[in-house]
Amino acid sequence: MCGIVGAILSEGSVVQGLVDGLRVLEYRGYDSSGVAVAADDGVLVRKKEGRLANLEAALADGALEGARAGIGHTRWATHGPPSDRNAHPHLGRHGTLAVVHNGIIENYLALKEELTGSGVVFQSETDTEVLAHLIERELATADDLSSAVRRCLARVEGYYALAVLSRGPAGPEVVCARQGPPLAVASTADAAYLASDLLGLLPYTNRISFLEDGDIAVLTPGRVQVIDLQGRLVERLPKTIHWESGDSGLGHWPHHMLKEIHEQGDVLARTAFSRIAKGADDVEFEGGAFSDEFFAEIERVQVTACGTALHAGMIASYLIEGLARIPVDVDFASEFRYRDPLVGPGTLALAISQSGETADTLAATRLARSKGAKVAAICNVEGSSQVRESDGVILTQAGPEIGVASTKAFTAQVAAALLLAVRMGRARGTLDSERARELLQELRLLRPKIDSLLTEEAVGRVRRLARLHVEQNGFLFLGRGVNFPIALEGALKLKEISYMHAEGYAAGEMKHGPIALIDPGMTIVVINSVGHVADKVRANIEQVKARGGVTVSVGSDAASHEVAEDSIPVPETSEWLSPLLNVIPLQLLSYYVADLRGCDIDKPRNLAKSVTVE
Repeated sequence: MCGIVGAILSEGSVVQGLVDGLRVLEYRGYDSSGVAVAADDGVLVRKKEGRLANLEAALADGALEGARAGIGHTRWATHGPPSDRNAHPHLGRHGTLAVVHNGIIENYLALKEELTGSGVVFQSETDTEVLAHLIERELATADDLSSAVRRCLARVEGYYALAVLSRGPAGPEVVCARQGPPLAVASTADAAYLASDLLGLLPYTNRISFLEDGDIAVLTPGRVQVIDLQGRLVERLPKTIHWESGDSGLGHWPHHMLKEIHEQGDVLARTAFSRIAKGADDVEFEGGAFSDEFFAEIERVQVTACGTALHAGMIASYLIEGLARIPVDVDFASEFRYRDPLVGPGTLALAISQSGETADTLAATRLARSKGAKVAAICNVEGSSQVRESDGVILTQAGPEIGVASTKAFTAQVAAALLLAVRMGRARGTLDSERARELLQELRLLRPKIDSLLTEEAVGRVRRLARLHVEQNGFLFLGRGVNFPIALEGALKLKEISYMHAEGYAAGEMKHGPIALIDPGMTIVVINSVGHVADKVRANIEQVKARGGVTVSVGSDAASHEVAEDSIPVPETSEWLSPLLNVIPLQLLSYYVADLRGCDIDKPRNLAKSVTVE
C-alpha cells in the first residue's frame, strides 16, 4: 500500500526525481514520506510526518542535492502511528545503509529481540527497522549488498517489497526485493529505476519489468540484474506499457476523482467498443482469449474481489447468470481465502482488481487454482501479478486511476463483465445472435448517455442535492436486482470520502430491519430503472415516504421520480446496462457532499489505493 521509488544515475542529482516519483505515488500512502541518498560520508535521510509537502519543505535547504543514488517512500502506517521517527527510510546503526518497505514482517518481534540483545537501539516502532539492522549486520561479511539482502531475507517471515541503499567503499549500491507487494524496475542508457507502481517509472521509459515473488534486483546505471534468493540469475523481460505519464496529471480539475468521473465515457469506449466482433453479435478478446473451448468445461463461476471491485463482481454475477445461464458465487476475497471453499475442476475463479496486486484477491485465486479451478481476471494494470497468474484476462483500459475512491475503474470493470457474460453466453449457446446484437448495440449507445449525465446542467442538479442533504444524519441507498450492487457502491463512495454514515441495502429487505432507521433526518436514495422490478422498487419509495423519510430517486423510471421528493433522471437503456449509468450520479453526489464538508477527497483518511496487505 505504500509508495516506493528508487534510482541510481551515472551523473546528476537524484533528489528531485525521487520527490517527483513520490508525488505520483502519494495516493498509495500519505501518513508520512521520506528519502535517503548516498553521500560521500554515508547515507543521509530526510523524512516527515504528514503529506509530501512537509518533506519538500524539509528538503528546501538543498543539503541532499548532488547525490546520484537514492530511495524514497510514502507511508500507510501498519506498525507504529504516523510520526517523523516511524517514517521511512530507516537507517542501520552505523548510518551507511537505509531501507524502505511495503508489507509486514511477521516475525519482526523475535528478530527485534535478538538485535536488541546484541546492542542495537531501535529508533522507531516499525517492523521495517529490523530489516535495516539485519541487512547492515550481514553486509559486514557479505561480498556485496545483494548478498547481504539475500541472507537477511532467508530469516524473514512475511511479505514485502523493499528497497535498500548503501554507501560502501566502491560507491552507492541500490537493491530491491519482492515477496508479495508489487515492485517494478526499468533502466535507460544512463540510469536505473525502481517503483512500487509503474506510474513512478513512466516518466523515464515505458519498457518496464515486473519483479516476481522471490526476486532480488540489483540496479546500476543503465542496467538492472535480477537474481533469485539463491543468487541465480533470472530473466524478467520488460513489457511495453501503453499508458502515458501525463494521463495521471490533474490538469484543470480540482481533484483527481472529479476528473476520473468525467473520463468514464472514454473509458467505456476503450474497454468495450473495439472488442465487439465485426458481426456485432459477439465479443472478441485479444489473442483469442475466452474462446468457446475455454468455457467448454466450466460449470460455475466463483467471483472474488474486495471493496468497489466486489460490487462490480456482484453485477457480473447477475450478468453471467442472466445471459450465460451458469451459476455464480460472489465472495469477499478476504473471506474466501480463509475457508475451505468448494471449488475445483469445472470452476472459473474470476478475480476483479484495479491494481492486480490486491493481496486478498491474489491469495483467493491462488487458493482456487490449487484446487483445480481455472483463473480469469478483470484488471486495469498490464503486467500485474493478477494478470500474469491468470489463464484469461480482460484488461480494462481505464488508464491510471489516482483518486483513492474508485470511479472509472468500476465502470470499466462492469463493462468488462458484460463483455465476458456475452462471450460466455454465445459460447454456451444460451444467448442467441439477435439478443446479443441488441445488447451490444445498446452498449455502443451508452457513450452519449454517459456524457449527458456529465453536462453542467446535470452536474448542477447533483450539486444542488448535495447542498440540500449534506446536513442529514445519514444516508440509506436502496436498489434491487442488478442495481442492488449500485446501492452498495453509492453508500461506499459516500463513506469513503465524506466520512458520513451510509448504508446500502437490497430494497426488498428494507422491511426486514432497516425500515426502523427511517426518520426525517435520513436521506433515502433509491436506484430504480425501467425493468422487471421497477414497480417493486417504486413500492419501497412509498413505504419510506409513509414513515417520513426523505427520498431521492435515481434512474430511468419516471414514475419513481414523481413519487419521490427529489430525483436525478438517468437515460433509459437495457436493464442489464443500467448500472453503468446509475452509478455516475451517485459518484457525483458523494464528491459534492465531501467537497461541501471540506474533506480531502483524493486522499481520504486511513485509506490507500492499492491494498497489498491483509
